[in-house]
Amino acid sequence: MSDSPGNNDTPDPLADFDDIVAEETDRDPDLAVIEAGSRTLRTQGGPPAADVPARPEDPEVDRALREVETELATRWGETKLEPSVTRIAALMDVLGDPQRTYPSIHITGTNGKTSTARMVESLLGAFELRTGRYTSPHVQSVTERISLDGAPISAERFIETYADIKPYIEMVDTAQEHRLSFFEVLTGMAYAAFADAPVDVAVVEVGMGGSWDATNVIDGDVAVVMPISLDHTDRLGGTPELIATEKSGIIKPDSTVIMAQQPVDAAQVLLKKAVEENATVAREGMEFGVVDRQVAVGGQLLTLRGLGGEYPEVYLPLHGAHQAHNAAVALAAVEAFFGVGAERAEPLDIDTVRKAFAAVSSPGRLEIVRRSPTVVLDAAHNPAGAEATAEAVRESFDFSRLIGVVGASADKNVRGLLEAFEPIFAEVVVTQNSSHRAMDADELAGIAVEVLGEDRVQVEPRLPEALEAAITLAEEEGEFAGGGVLVTGSVITVGEARLLLRKG
Repeated sequence: MSDSPGNNDTPDPLADFDDIVAEETDRDPDLAVIEAGSRTLRTQGGPPAADVPARPEDPEVDRALREVETELATRWGETKLEPSVTRIAALMDVLGDPQRTYPSIHITGTNGKTSTARMVESLLGAFELRTGRYTSPHVQSVTERISLDGAPISAERFIETYADIKPYIEMVDTAQEHRLSFFEVLTGMAYAAFADAPVDVAVVEVGMGGSWDATNVIDGDVAVVMPISLDHTDRLGGTPELIATEKSGIIKPDSTVIMAQQPVDAAQVLLKKAVEENATVAREGMEFGVVDRQVAVGGQLLTLRGLGGEYPEVYLPLHGAHQAHNAAVALAAVEAFFGVGAERAEPLDIDTVRKAFAAVSSPGRLEIVRRSPTVVLDAAHNPAGAEATAEAVRESFDFSRLIGVVGASADKNVRGLLEAFEPIFAEVVVTQNSSHRAMDADELAGIAVEVLGEDRVQVEPRLPEALEAAITLAEEEGEFAGGGVLVTGSVITVGEARLLLRKG
């Protein structure tokens, strides 16, 4: 096939991918593929993107980071939970409560959390505040989860932070019924790193839910609730109302709540919680929102209404109506943090706001990683996210024929995901990523056949072959016909594809 990853003029980086993964047999499969992909990147040359780091070039640093990753991998993974903040609270206590040394903006919801966190971070940074950002999951490297001043924490600092708090982690492990989980340890590391920096403000994304999420040992000055829909129903509840009850747990006394558009029953729960906590509420569509948006080259041009007034001609280099709404929420959150609409009436400086939004990136969210044919990555993994992505693809990309590459987790509503994408996919190549959570490709294919029909479904269990098959199908349209590929279904699938397709 022409213009595929690794052409005839250069060594094929995919050829060694399985061998590299196989070398890591003693490690967590998610960590193994991160290592494999990063080494694949190095064989192709070129520096990594600033927001998605590759493996450290220094062998000693790389070895030390690998040791930390291996130790983290021995702990409960992010899908095994004991709903309590007891262990993380105990860790914070022995560390001297570092999370209370800086103000914070806490973000929950079902979709849009990471993109919104990145926008909030960019806005705060543009106003010359030192930021710490904690988000999950990562696209390629675990160090992405902790950012300082808009960039992932360095491998050296990640290692040092772990070493600094490791004795305290072991102390808590010994005293508790269950050891601290992977996510709890990373949360502790983030809060310690932010205090050590020190940061002026932390931007913290909830891992799951809110009330008992490990991040919820902070008292967020601003609580942001992104749109709530059905996801993780086995842990959070089967209705928006029940899910909202869990997520409302981040609303703290006398805080400000920035509420994205919500289902009515979810909104009622959130408003009731805000009244109980004497919190001030700003609602999208009422106190703030998107006034206008126009599709632009590489993104969109927005007019946003904030808590302090209107912000015209704001360029956002991200696609889709959902990202415009994320931008409105992020702006309102930062206004609330600065007291706009409460202590001060005037809006934020418009030129600074424009500069901040123009600099936003969100890896793996409708991210173009290849041309001719165009390959787009999007981490949609539930029906609501898939619907937003499908609508954005219709609006922002003029594909004559779109081929899907879908690899999903077994615990997700895969049928709903595929039904959302069915109208825009001419064909789909189903696959599976390297995670132990991945749905078997044949099982996924069975659901895909029911949704799309047998003649529109192809099975390629290995992601490299799935990408090649999809690119070949897109190329059948001809070089100038506008065929494209959308890789989706899971953050892990997108991260692996991003590595394989040489992004960074």
